[in-house]
Parts: sequence; structure tokens; C-alpha cells
Amino acid sequence: MRVTPEALLVGIDLGGTKTEGVVMRPCGTEVLRHRVPTVKGDYTATLATIADLVGTLAQKTGYPITRVGVGIPGSIAPNTGKVRNANSTWINGQPLPDDLAAMLGVPLRFANDANCLALSEFRDGAAIGCSSVFAAILGTGVGGGLILNGALVEGAHGLGGEWGHVPLAQESELPPCFCGRFGCNEQFLSGPAIVRDFVASGGTAIRPEQIVELAQGNDRLAKQVLARHLDRLGRAIGAIVNVFDPQVIVLGGGISNLAGLAKALPEVIAANLFTPLEDRFQPDIRLAKWGDSSGVRGAARLWEQEIEH
Repeated sequence: MRVTPEALLVGIDLGGTKTEGVVMRPCGTEVLRHRVPTVKGDYTATLATIADLVGTLAQKTGYPITRVGVGIPGSIAPNTGKVRNANSTWINGQPLPDDLAAMLGVPLRFANDANCLALSEFRDGAAIGCSSVFAAILGTGVGGGLILNGALVEGAHGLGGEWGHVPLAQESELPPCFCGRFGCNEQFLSGPAIVRDFVASGGTAIRPEQIVELAQGNDRLAKQVLARHLDRLGRAIGAIVNVFDPQVIVLGGGISNLAGLAKALPEVIAANLFTPLEDRFQPDIRLAKWGDSSGVRGAARLWEQEIEH
């Protein structure tokens, strides 16, 4: 059955390697999903990529686009309307909402990509039916999104869920993070962090998946690196559980799919919780149902309240 354009949800997810768009119905059925490579280091090209992608969605579906939700690897500063804290550093300090609105001519809503992951998995993904959710992106970067009492928590200043740039305790300092601070979770928990640790320990620069393969073959160095990563991730998420105590923790991003990680993680988190031994519990860890398309689906859902009402 055809629906009116006003009843459709349209989202764009600006990622580090791909930019993805979706048109879907409020029930979650996708009309069209399309992705293109992200042009790195060029703000003007990023604008053009998003505008062209929105045009492609309209052309291929035959529906006019009336509103768009946009997920970005950062946030919009409330006082300036400009992008901040993005690990796609070429968009930092840029008036992305104004520039895109001028190009597209439709209303826009923006959210951090991890918030979009949380919203997507809460609405019709791995965390459906849960009132409180923490969603962690583990990939090229690291981020977090929070759902509390069924609502996305963005905070008074738009910083809700910025878990990737909370300093990780009990660690020696690395060179500064891209954000200019030291010891951020992202510096220890991301894919590049695993590779950096492996190289610093005497290995060669290979992909995290290859390090896992070496560990499965009983390579001592690879096993040590992955054990450190697991311990660090358990401590970092344990801090979230101690503060927020969510019903479920959803993992997204490429690193979340490393063999054995999700299975081993609950026990390590449990060891870092503020509970006596007899009351200790293992948090409910789930992988994102929608994989690396969860972010774009969550971006589309930034407009669903208006659709429902």
C-alpha cells in the first residue's frame, strides 16, 4: 500500500567511510536504502554528497522528500549551530545545519550517530521493549547513546552519551586524542586503538579481525592485546552501568562483531560493578539488530514523533 510522503521517515547517516540514506515507513519497513563513499577531508564535498544522496532517494522512490533526520559523528553546539566533537574533523566548526537546509530546502534534525543507534535499536531492534538502553559504537571511533524512560537523552547542552571521550582510568597517557584531551575511551577501545597496541607490542599493522585470527591460533601477542582491550572495555562500560544501570547494552560498529567479544564482555563488566560479590550480576549485552545500518534508521526516526502526532 502506498503511503503519503508526509508519513515516510527519511534519514542520512554521515559516517567516516560511507554516507547512507534511507526512506522507510514508521513500522520500520524500508522503501529504499542507499549508500555512497564518504569524501574525507572536504566539507564542500560532504555537503554535495548528502544533497546528491537525498536527491537519489527522491528520484528512486518517486516520493518528494519533506523532512530529513541526519546522524553525524559529533553534535551541534546549541549556542553556535556549528558542528563540534566530530572525529570527521573537517566538519568541525562548520554551520552544517544552515548549509544543508539552504541546499535541501526542507526541515532537518540532527543527532549524534550513537544516539541514532540507540534510538533505532530501542524502537525496533535489539532493545525493543526496554525502557533504558545504553548503545555503544565501537569502530573507527567510539561513542555512546542513552535511552531513559523511553526517551533519548541528549542532555541540557547536547553532550548526553559522549562516552567515547570520558577518560579511561588506570591507563598511561597516549598522545592527545583528536579532541585535544588525553586518555579518552576512544584511544583505547576503537579499532585503530587495537592495531596501535598490537604494533606497539611488537606486531605489524594488520586489521583487528586479523589480530583475532592470530589469537585463535594461540598467538601470545595477539591474545595479550585482545585481553587488554576486553579489560578496558569492561571497565569503561562498567562505569556506565554504575551510573546509569540500563536494562540492556547494545553494541554496534565493526569492533562489536569481533569473534568472542560480546560473549566474554558481561563477566568482565560484572567485575567492575559497585556490588558485593553475592549480589553481582552480568549485564545484558546484545549486538545491534540492524548492524551498520542502525544509525541511518535512527536518523530517520528523529522525525517520527511528528509522524505519530
